[in-house]
Amino acid sequence: MADPTDHSDIKAMSFEQALKELETIVDRLEKGDVELEASIVIYERGEALRAHCDGLLRQAEARVEKISLNQNGQPTGTEPLDVED
Repeated sequence: MADPTDHSDIKAMSFEQALKELETIVDRLEKGDVELEASIVIYERGEALRAHCDGLLRQAEARVEKISLNQNGQPTGTEPLDVED
C-alpha cells in the first residue's frame, strides 16, 4: 500500500494538475464528510500541493519579461519583469 504521507509524485505534476487536485481536496474538506484521520492526511497533501503551485508560479514570474519601448513607442527589446515579493 502506498504511503499517504509520500508526496514525491507532486513534484512531477503540472500546475494545472496540482491545482485541480487541490480544489478536490478543499471541496472534500469543506463538505466535512471525511473522517478526522483522513482529513489530516489530505490536508497535508493539500499543503504540499499548494507549495508546489506556489513554486511553479514563482518560476513562471521569473521568466516573464516586459517589452521596453523607445520614445516613439516602438519595441526595443525586453527586460526582466519587476516582481514585488
